[in-house]
Amino acid sequence: MHVLVLGINYWPEETGIGPCTTGLCEYLASHGHRVTMVTGLPYYPEWRVPSLYRRWLGDREIHNGVTIHRSWLYVPRRVTPKRRILHEATFIGSATLKVFNQVRKDRPDLILVISPPLGLTMSAIMLGRMWKIPFAMQVEDLQPDAAIDLGMLKPGRATRMLLKVEQTAYRQAGLISTLTPGMRARILSKGVPPKKVTTIAHGVDAALFAIPLAGDGAAVRKRFGLGGKFLIVHSGNMGVKQGLEVVLEAAERSRRHADIVYLLVGDGAVRGSLQDRAARIGLNNVRFIPVQPRDVFHELLATTNLSLITQRNTVADIVFPSKTQTLLASGRPVVASVNAGSEVAKAIRDANAGLVAAPEDPAALLEAVLKLKDDSALRMTMARKGREYAQRHWSQEKVLRLMERELCELVGAPLPPMAEEAFATEEAAAERLPA
Repeated sequence: MHVLVLGINYWPEETGIGPCTTGLCEYLASHGHRVTMVTGLPYYPEWRVPSLYRRWLGDREIHNGVTIHRSWLYVPRRVTPKRRILHEATFIGSATLKVFNQVRKDRPDLILVISPPLGLTMSAIMLGRMWKIPFAMQVEDLQPDAAIDLGMLKPGRATRMLLKVEQTAYRQAGLISTLTPGMRARILSKGVPPKKVTTIAHGVDAALFAIPLAGDGAAVRKRFGLGGKFLIVHSGNMGVKQGLEVVLEAAERSRRHADIVYLLVGDGAVRGSLQDRAARIGLNNVRFIPVQPRDVFHELLATTNLSLITQRNTVADIVFPSKTQTLLASGRPVVASVNAGSEVAKAIRDANAGLVAAPEDPAALLEAVLKLKDDSALRMTMARKGREYAQRHWSQEKVLRLMERELCELVGAPLPPMAEEAFATEEAAAERLPA
């Protein structure tokens, strides 16, 4: 099977959607499928293109068996709703031209769109009609719902147009895959036939399961000047959806706890404003560091005493941040400042991997932090249970195999023998389990 994948984020990006798409493409390539990836220049989460790619003139790259075509895109220095629309529009236009100029003569069997950007589905529909092939969607983020719920888009012509694009995409797609039952339910509420929509979570990096549940992290603590303080870490994108102001407010209330430090790792649209605010009110217990290389990040995870997941109150079933899976797999106890009805809250409660605090409520966040800070035995229990939950639900090999089967069924292609054997083994094992 030859799969053409269209998505704005890909390797060498190390956080967000990019690593997930990379893992899927490389998995398919390792199973003998031909995979062509049309993507943008790397920019996330710093919103800055690395120097290696700033004057990118290359025709293509081949990385771990995947053929990669990169398209130019506008990357704003300061992200606003209007600039983000322009950012996505430039990629959609240049990626479509890239397919026409370099890929069109090599007809694929299937187009897979990684959404957002949602508008990329219009290119897939056009290309699918030209080639007379189906297209599938991987919905990472319910983009229209998120923009409306967070107040980034007001009712009007632009909103109606985005919802129309979404409706057309869902109607034309042969397969829609999304991450959680809540996200699937939201898609079904838009009138999409249930048989079209499947729930397949992302798998987690197997190396996360090898991170020690308790480590001294002396080298990392020395590198970042953390000393022996109780380390509370938020890692990943710093954007509007995360509502990270609540961390600064909790840190301000923590001033009398001199042994606590909050570490915000990553980058994003609001990092600058967060740093300015922390400096303005003199938060000496808050540190910011950029995205770290994979090995350093794993060391940092091993050093973390308590991890944070934060979301705005309006974010419930429209996204499921991959950091949730990363933290549970790595055995980090979590305080989740999120909507109680969100998919993140459900995962944390089901796993017994941490505490859920009311979103946008610094007092509730600090109360949960202090409760776990003073109970190391409870933190260790949560760390172990979170890892066990991740191993049961998010095995990378298992979830990628499920996606491979869905894509093969969509085009009527046979599963590779290794995948067939794995499914047969799993089914046989399930039959042996007691009722």
